[in-house]
Amino acid sequence: MKILGLDPGYAIVGFGFIESDGVRSHKLRHGAIRTPAHTPMPERLATIYSDMCQLLTLCNPDAAAIEELFFNTNTTTGICVAQARGVIILACTQHHIPVFEYTPLQVKQAVVGYGRAEKQQVMEMTRAILNLSAVPKPDDAADALAIALCHAQNMSSVLSEY
Repeated sequence: MKILGLDPGYAIVGFGFIESDGVRSHKLRHGAIRTPAHTPMPERLATIYSDMCQLLTLCNPDAAAIEELFFNTNTTTGICVAQARGVIILACTQHHIPVFEYTPLQVKQAVVGYGRAEKQQVMEMTRAILNLSAVPKPDDAADALAIALCHAQNMSSVLSEY
């Protein structure tokens, strides 16, 4: 199964594309969609949508896994991220790619085995699981690969119940 992991944002959308058989996973590509600072939000959303459509056509994933929105104290930033997330989900849906959502806790549990793991632990385990020589950059892409790994693990556990 080819899985596109997505770490939503409005300045940077991290993506990580893996292939997994439920036991072994390997990285196909990773990177980020970037929008320039001080660009009006409608233009940022248009760029994210356009670049997502190109990415989906290029990668042709079987599934997309996206991190659920986590609100901390800055609700203004959260609203902007939610808008970007909506555009990302729209692009996936229009390309007939099923979207699966995971909380940060679920991603940490799947990748590290501990839901309260530190970000560095998640990044290092992502590197190790995918047998990479270094932690992927930018951090948003490493996070997206971890989200894709979370989906790979969850899909294999769902399939093993049947």
